[in-house]
Amino acid sequence: MTVRPFIPYGDRRLHVAANPVDFVTETVRMIWDDMIDTMEAMPGVGLAAPQIGIMLRLAVVDASDKRGQAVRMANPEVLHASVQSRSHEEASPNLPGVSALVSRPRAVTVRFLNEAGEIEDRDFVGLWATSVQHQIDHLDGRIYVDHLSPLRRKMLVQKSAKLARR
Repeated sequence: MTVRPFIPYGDRRLHVAANPVDFVTETVRMIWDDMIDTMEAMPGVGLAAPQIGIMLRLAVVDASDKRGQAVRMANPEVLHASVQSRSHEEASPNLPGVSALVSRPRAVTVRFLNEAGEIEDRDFVGLWATSVQHQIDHLDGRIYVDHLSPLRRKMLVQKSAKLARR
């Protein structure tokens, strides 16, 4: 298990859709393990494979209080989203030092391949739902700042770059 480095916001891989996973293999399981180690080292509540330069539709989420409850997902897709929204301050290690309030559906039902390689439908609520949606955005080549106005996005990207130069 390894903590992997994050690719920077300007890297093209963060802005293109990741490739689907056909089967859950031992390699996929090892990537998930590395992703969990990397997520815990941040610390954070989720991580998508493109954030560490792996262009596969893999994500991990752990919004539990005690930790150690990570859900491993391949090819996650939202089947249903609640009408009620929830705003949460979101950030990304790919754009360090900045964050923004993003509104997303409060609850989602997601279909994915689980670590056993089986199709699973699971409901996520609150921070779990926010994190799952945030990770799916990464898998689709989007980052949380894409939900903001162009001016606000530009300001945050410039602020992050300025902080990185210090």
